[in-house]
Amino acid sequence: MHIPDGILSPTILAAGAVVSVAVLAKSVQESKNNLEQTAVPIMGVMAAFIFAAQMVNFPLLGAAASGHLIGGALAAYLFGFWPTTLIMTTVVTIQAIVFQDGGISVLGVNILNMAILAPLAATLVYKLLGKSKIPVSALVFIAGWVSVVVTSIVAALQLGASDVVSYQLALKTLILWHAIIGIGEGLITAAVVPFARRSSFFLRRGEEHSS
Repeated sequence: MHIPDGILSPTILAAGAVVSVAVLAKSVQESKNNLEQTAVPIMGVMAAFIFAAQMVNFPLLGAAASGHLIGGALAAYLFGFWPTTLIMTTVVTIQAIVFQDGGISVLGVNILNMAILAPLAATLVYKLLGKSKIPVSALVFIAGWVSVVVTSIVAALQLGASDVVSYQLALKTLILWHAIIGIGEGLITAAVVPFARRSSFFLRRGEEHSS
């Protein structure tokens, strides 16, 4: 899902940076007010897990984007939306600076896509379906799949708006591949969440989702 430097229009880059900064400022405030201090090291473990999962990727559209797992749905279920944006931003930033996965000028856009929109899409699924009788494993699978596909749609629109490729080609390619990747995202999320719910640390969040 990473978009590299040098292909998006200045308008898209600026818009992505502005929105990302605004959301992350709110995330810091919300996390300071509502997040337990004991959550911080566990968030670090989650960031490391997501970082490793995202390192397995492959180029799409002639390297204009990449396909890989995201991890936003998993983190959003366990920590909530606001802390998840900080977890994902840490991952995306380290990848850009240390491994040149993505880029510096496009960092705001990649943060918007993977650190904000992916967990936001998953959070909306949790809110819409969380009080239904759907099993938790099915709930998080759906959220994982939706988060990946929604993010791919936004990335495709960004590429199309920057005249990198046509809208039709960008949407067709990214949605097709990420609809498949989303299945893996959903399966991994569904596999990890039940184990995490057994932890006393996550018990309260798990009960909130399943209530």
